[in-house]
Amino acid sequence: MSLTANWSYPTAIRFGAGRISEIADACTAAGISKPLLITDRGLADMDITTKTLDLLDAAGLGRAIFADVDPNPNEKNAEAGVRAFKDGGHDGVVAFGGGSGLDLGKLVAFLSGQTRPLWDFEDIGDWWTRADADAIAPIVAVPTTAGTGSEVGRASVITNSETEEKKIIFHPKFLPSVVICDPELTMGMPKFITAGTGLDAFAHCVEAFSSPHYHPMSQGMALEGMRLVKDYLPRAYNDGTDLEARAHMMSAAAMGATAFQKGLGAIHALSHPIGAIYHTHHGTTNAVCMPAVLQFNKSAISDRFDMAANYLGIAGGFDGFCAFVDDLNARMGIPKTLTDLGIADLDFDRVVAGALSDPSTGGNPIEMTAENTRELLLKIA
Repeated sequence: MSLTANWSYPTAIRFGAGRISEIADACTAAGISKPLLITDRGLADMDITTKTLDLLDAAGLGRAIFADVDPNPNEKNAEAGVRAFKDGGHDGVVAFGGGSGLDLGKLVAFLSGQTRPLWDFEDIGDWWTRADADAIAPIVAVPTTAGTGSEVGRASVITNSETEEKKIIFHPKFLPSVVICDPELTMGMPKFITAGTGLDAFAHCVEAFSSPHYHPMSQGMALEGMRLVKDYLPRAYNDGTDLEARAHMMSAAAMGATAFQKGLGAIHALSHPIGAIYHTHHGTTNAVCMPAVLQFNKSAISDRFDMAANYLGIAGGFDGFCAFVDDLNARMGIPKTLTDLGIADLDFDRVVAGALSDPSTGGNPIEMTAENTRELLLKIA
């Protein structure tokens, strides 16, 4: 079976090994003649980044890079990125990397033409309509991990460094014009990043599938995304050079992020404040939270996960699915608790308050309250 394709849902996606070679053409298709490649510090000097800059330079598009991006990007990174974009006279962004590089790249393209401050565009009500849509620079996205799916997302997760809160900044035009999904770019990921990002994709699918909102297209995508993670994440984890497994995981990541248009839930509502306060890896934090959240939501989701387990080839319905999640976490070396993750003195009041104010709470099938969220957090701590 060929693992090369051209997709236009949710946006134009050039999928397949070696397709980073099309980066200059993708920029042209997006209307970009002088791109700023935005990535994180860890990727700045890696071969895949240098090769991409070489391809842009050879096509006459320059080789400008901005890499002052933290693992949990914040408003300071955004300000510096916008300054680099304007000072360089750029007309578009190549957002390159994992979730941090992709989110910050999209945000810089968005903010480059705005006059209002960043937090005026938080994902609250219709605040996104405050933006001048015509002033948003075009975006080409190139994921180098298989987890967040930010390459097909209409938002960026940005940490407010003063309040230590993760905020979601949304606009429909955050969605990149062109995406290059080249699984060869993920071949060098270490095991712990393969695990954390892969389980992030799985969490997106699990929560989208659990959400009570109506979106059959997302529901189907979430189900198949779970299957791809089940079948291929262990392979990618055990053999990082398994290109077929890497390709299917890259698909699962994009599918999870597309599916969660249907909603997220308590996993993300908890992991957002935990990550903002304690700087934990997002996908790994999701994985730590997932078993307890599945039990928290059991009364509302057990029937649909009975069906999902059957499709996934997991015996035992909902309980069998939960056992599978526990086993998968163990095989991926995921800590069982937040204490094991390295959080020694958890501020329960602060995390609970952050979770209840997070937009993800609206997609959880069981209503989250101060009391039951605290009880849930106790099980994870």
